[in-house]
Amino acid sequence: MSVSPSATSESLTASEGAVQDPLTAMEQRIGELTEQLRQAQKLAAMGTMSAMLLHELNNLLTPLVSYAQYASTKDDRELMRKALLKAVEQAEKVSGMSDRILNMATNQDPGVAPTGLKVVADEAVACVGRDLAKDNITLAVNIDPELKVLANAHQLQQVVYNLILNARQAMLGKGGRLSISAQDEGRNVRLSVADTGIGIKPEYLGRIFEPFFTTKRSADRADRRGIGLGLAVCKDIIEEHGGTIEVASAASAGATFVITLPAEH
Repeated sequence: MSVSPSATSESLTASEGAVQDPLTAMEQRIGELTEQLRQAQKLAAMGTMSAMLLHELNNLLTPLVSYAQYASTKDDRELMRKALLKAVEQAEKVSGMSDRILNMATNQDPGVAPTGLKVVADEAVACVGRDLAKDNITLAVNIDPELKVLANAHQLQQVVYNLILNARQAMLGKGGRLSISAQDEGRNVRLSVADTGIGIKPEYLGRIFEPFFTTKRSADRADRRGIGLGLAVCKDIIEEHGGTIEVASAASAGATFVITLPAEH
C-alpha cells in the first residue's frame, strides 16, 4: 500500500504542530516566570528602600512640624512666612520620594529606545532616598549627559539601582567611595559601578549571578539584607538587551561591575 506525498506532508505538518504547541506554551511560561522573578526582586529592593525612607521621612517631617508649631505660637507674620516656606520645601522633598517609590513600583514598560545614561544613573541614585554622605560614602557620577544607549530606561534604572544598593551595603560601617562612570567605545557603551567596600570573596565570584545566592540573608538590619535575586535579575535584563555584565573584585578591595550595552548613534 503506497502513501501519497500529500498525505505524508500532512502527517509531518501535524507532527511538527504537536511538538511546536508544547514548546510555545513552555516558552510563554518561561517568559511569565522570568517576569515574576523580576517583580519579586523589585519588591525586595523596595523593601530595602522603605527601610531607609522611613528614617529619611522622619528627618524631613520633624523640622516641618517644629517650624509650624513654633510659628503658630507667635504673632509674627515674617516668621509664619518662613515657616510656611520651610514646610513647602520639606513637603516637596517628601513628594519627590513618594513619586520615586511609585515609579519603581509600577509596571510601565517604555520599551527599548535611546536612553540617556546620566539620567538613568541620577534617577537610580535618587531612588535610594538617602544622602549617601550620611553613610560616609562619597558619590562620583562621571557620565556625559549626551551619552545614550539603546535600552528600556525603566529596566536599566532597576539594574543600576540594585548595583548602587549592593555598593552601599558593602561600605556600611566604614564608608568609602562609589563611582559611576561610562565610556563610549564605538558600537558599545561601557558603564561601570565601582565601590571601595569589603569586596567579594574569590569563592563567591563564580556564583554571585546565580538566583537566590546571597551572603546577606541574615543581616541584622533590613537595609543590609538580600534574597539573592538582584544580580541574577540584573544579568537577565542586560543580556536581554544584547549586553554583558561582569564583575572584578578582591576581598577587602571593593568591587567593580562593568556593563556593556549597544550604543545609540
